[in-house]
Amino acid sequence: MDKQHKIAAVHKYMEAFSNADMGLIREIYADDAVVEDPVGSEPYVGIDAIVGFYEEAFATGAKIALVGDVRCAGNAAAFAFDVIMEGVDISPIDVFEFNEAGKVVQMRAYWG
Repeated sequence: MDKQHKIAAVHKYMEAFSNADMGLIREIYADDAVVEDPVGSEPYVGIDAIVGFYEEAFATGAKIALVGDVRCAGNAAAFAFDVIMEGVDISPIDVFEFNEAGKVVQMRAYWG
């Protein structure tokens, strides 16, 4: 998978979160994906658990905005962003790992 595909997936993720678009979330993640947000917490395993996680996140009304360039290496992409929500000050770096089909198989969120 090329760098442009990984960058496009990150931008699609930003769009999905900002528009609370569960269809795009389902499009980005593999059925057997794992989300660990934040790193060290209990992971969400499988698309149904991941959808439940994003339903809760979308319900907060939070928006996210990319900060800087997406960094790609191997089968992964890392990106920094700001969470935009009153009373919240989180600037995470997320790392996506992709399978050969171009779907995210693991997302790890490093909170800051």
